[in-house]
Amino acid sequence: MTTGALVSSALILGGVGTLFALVIAFAQRRFYVWEDPRIEAVVGMLPGANCGGCGQVGCRPFAEHLVAGEIEPATCTVLSADAREEMAAYLGVEVGSATRRVARLLCAGGSDVAPVRAEYVGLQTCRAATAVAGGAKACSWGCLGLADCVRSCAFDAMFMNPVGLPVVIPERCIACGDCVDACPKDLYTLMPETQQLIVQCRNLLEGGDAEAVCAVACTACGKCAVDAAPGLIEMQHGLAVIDYARNHEATVGATTRCPTGAIVWVTGQQFAGQTPGEGTFR
Repeated sequence: MTTGALVSSALILGGVGTLFALVIAFAQRRFYVWEDPRIEAVVGMLPGANCGGCGQVGCRPFAEHLVAGEIEPATCTVLSADAREEMAAYLGVEVGSATRRVARLLCAGGSDVAPVRAEYVGLQTCRAATAVAGGAKACSWGCLGLADCVRSCAFDAMFMNPVGLPVVIPERCIACGDCVDACPKDLYTLMPETQQLIVQCRNLLEGGDAEAVCAVACTACGKCAVDAAPGLIEMQHGLAVIDYARNHEATVGATTRCPTGAIVWVTGQQFAGQTPGEGTFR
């Protein structure tokens, strides 16, 4: 190849490269979207768990909404109080307040009170056991105790107790919802921590039929509905259903005459899955 040809090739390549560089520079200037630099700083202050407990799909969307003034630092339940204070000081905003939510298990039927109807031999997961005639438990609505929820929890906020029920540790729970998704029986719900009156049963049988499959099942006797504020509790399909929007009207009195202890009053940092007694979560 002659020197002239080499020079021509170099000039052509250089010209093409320059043209592309100009196009890219123009496009960058033309389509540039400014981003508040505080967003990146706030992302660095967040735990990076991307758990969704704040109601956003991840930490970066949380930072974007926080910098935009649409939410408050207190909304992140994973951060410590000091970290939230630091973030608020950086942004020059109030820490704010948020009603903390925790996961609640709506079943108290451990192996000590809920009999099994068959022996399950197979993959030791709740999802697999549910696919086989709903699982081995006599109560087809109850917790199967194979710990899918515990394995799904990335925050070590759960463990299995001796009677095969998962226990939620409220102070560690950040309401990410992973246990809700993991449970094939739909036994978990995310509730405000201030919500104290809870029906810990999903059994839709009534009376003796309910007690035959679980000694702590709701029997639909209706005593809690009578003892509670009018309309706060209704009996629906064999189960006491609380109007949680009226939580401020709830009192421990609604639990006192429950013959099985299916409706409970939660106080302080009690665990779902504790040993029965004193109106606490079992």
